[in-house]
Amino acid sequence: MPPVPRIPILTAPTASGKSALAVAAALAGGPRVEIIAADAFTVYRGLDVGTAKPSPDERQGVPHHLLDVVEVTEPYDVARFVADAERMIAEILRRDGIPLVVGGTGFYLRALIRGLPSTPPSDPEVRAAVEADLATVGLDALLAQIAAVDPAEERRMERNPRRVVRALELLRSTGRLPGHFPLHPPAFAYEVVAFARPVEEAAERIGQRTRAMLRGGWPEEAAWLAARVDPEGLPQPTVWQALGYREALAVQRGTRRLEEAEASISLATRQYVKRQATFLRTQLGAALETPEDAARQLHSLLV
Repeated sequence: MPPVPRIPILTAPTASGKSALAVAAALAGGPRVEIIAADAFTVYRGLDVGTAKPSPDERQGVPHHLLDVVEVTEPYDVARFVADAERMIAEILRRDGIPLVVGGTGFYLRALIRGLPSTPPSDPEVRAAVEADLATVGLDALLAQIAAVDPAEERRMERNPRRVVRALELLRSTGRLPGHFPLHPPAFAYEVVAFARPVEEAAERIGQRTRAMLRGGWPEEAAWLAARVDPEGLPQPTVWQALGYREALAVQRGTRRLEEAEASISLATRQYVKRQATFLRTQLGAALETPEDAARQLHSLLV
């Protein structure tokens, strides 16, 4: 058997145009290229507008995998993503295809590249106690508990309530935080291609996209989601951690003006883009190329 090649990954901060670049590269690479999405929210059926999920027309006949995997009421986490992505990569390789991983969810990509921590299964009793503390004392107090043990682990939580609950569950039951466990080796080796837009250009793209999404059905989609998953549930439901859905819901309910929601979402997205760029450089070791250089680099990996 010939050696398995390094699997290409295309990543960029949100609203950079990575989906379009990936499809163009896949078409140029020929019919063997198949795209595997690495996004924490496009896995959910029904979350289309607010996640900027590529439509069937935008996919232009290129096979896409790991979109619309689960219902919004179902759990989906990084461990399941890694298992699904590795299985799909193996299937594509078996039929002599070329897998291309595309996405901006950094901790999904980091786990795929480096491997998952060898953490034990969840302890429901300890987890319930941590969730009760979250409801009582709040997220900042729990983050402070993690920072007192390991400030780097506290930063790695990225203020994600679900990850914070899991980290404290492990700390209380094992004395160790997630990053203190050794990693299972990844199934494949990867070649990361990353790019970013100049700050002003990125801001303009974010504003245009947010405006189009809010006028293109996002508030109605948020209301649909709220009818299925309580946005006030604790810990915060995963689907409601998607950027902008709470503001879009407020627009639909008439408690926030559309222009106010647009400004708020655009600002939060610009801040998120900065964090994503930092993560890609520091956690994935990626050099952020221009879109044109990234396209050339990706093309060389797909032909």
